[in-house]
Amino acid sequence: MAQAMHDGEPTAYRLRLRDGLLGAQMLFVAFGSLVLVPLLTGLDPNVALFTAGLGTLVFQVVTRGRVPVFLASSFAFIAPILYGVQTWGIPGTLCGLMAAGGVYILISLLIRWRGVGVITRLLPPVVTGPVIMVIGLILAPVAVNLAMGLDGNGETVLVDPVPAMIVSFVALTVTVGVSLLARGFMSLVPILSGVFVGYLASLPFGLVDFSGVAAAPWFAAPDFVFPEWNWQAILFMVPVAIAPAIEHFGDIVAIRSVTGKDYLKDPGIDRTMLGDGLATSLAAMLGGPPNTTYSEVTGAVTLTRAFNPALMTWAAGFAIVFAFVGKLGALLASIPTPVMGGIIILLFGAIIVVGMNSLVKSGEDLSEPRNMAIVGLILVTGIGGLSFSAGEFTLEGIALAGVLGVLLNLVLPRARSRRDRGG
Repeated sequence: MAQAMHDGEPTAYRLRLRDGLLGAQMLFVAFGSLVLVPLLTGLDPNVALFTAGLGTLVFQVVTRGRVPVFLASSFAFIAPILYGVQTWGIPGTLCGLMAAGGVYILISLLIRWRGVGVITRLLPPVVTGPVIMVIGLILAPVAVNLAMGLDGNGETVLVDPVPAMIVSFVALTVTVGVSLLARGFMSLVPILSGVFVGYLASLPFGLVDFSGVAAAPWFAAPDFVFPEWNWQAILFMVPVAIAPAIEHFGDIVAIRSVTGKDYLKDPGIDRTMLGDGLATSLAAMLGGPPNTTYSEVTGAVTLTRAFNPALMTWAAGFAIVFAFVGKLGALLASIPTPVMGGIIILLFGAIIVVGMNSLVKSGEDLSEPRNMAIVGLILVTGIGGLSFSAGEFTLEGIALAGVLGVLLNLVLPRARSRRDRGG
């Protein structure tokens, strides 16, 4: 008996070691996307690592450790954070991001009270689709400016145009090529591949400054930033949060199709939404970007057939540990802006396509006057930068477009044929 227990100890150890390695692999898959958001928006990548790990642990507690997902930086908030940082600074923007997490929490409570149907009636694709498109379109010039070696506003030259265009083209080409042609594990890391090759392409042009890496300590606490109260940032971010909150359903359905377990019922979509919301608000409280479930990690789960949610605990633990490696943050900060510009050209375009796809999949007749009015007004209001002010209260851009879309969907009468069918 004792001998059997002794023989079993190495096996158990190997199993734990295997789980740790699989968890590290999950973090590696998510790493490129995770740090891309803070690098683009001016947030600290080490803080993003810390809040991704902490947020994943919070999500696991809320969902009782049932769902094998990893939470990290949300692409849907790149453009809004860029605008917010330019307008209110990082602390004010973080206040709005905390409110975005609150939207997730309110939606989870609404689902628990009235069921999922109330959300689909309040926020149909004819509203969420164009709002998602606006998120990608409104700051598309930022991606182009960075790719050309300018700052986000296009006012300051950061890198000479010729090397900037070469480097951004290399980063973009590698990202697209890996996403289309790679197989197996490599197909899960197109962004990480684009950043790595773009970084190497920057070296011959002298675009990389290693002085910050050399000066940075090996171990240091992340540069946490705390929010400051800002009503305008809250009003701006709340409508933005609606679209990624709705996308949360798709993420949970995707992992359900991989594992064969119905997470919509157990632990329930209300609990997964609540976990996402708490993780997002917690991240904003410490200076990190909003969290979302990562499709790259879902792809890794599919590829490895590693369905154990405990692997995400390992991934979260590694993320928290890496957050305290000072040289890692300095190395990430040394990535030239043209590398980022080349990649976000693709990302912002992908966000636009996601919005278009949701409209197409909905099957709505966009030539119908009601739908045409909703979609058209959301797009023109958001892209055109229309603003509404009353005293210190201001709505503009994405925020105004989102609020207008919800209101139009509620007040505009449906076509007679649909009302007759009970649609």
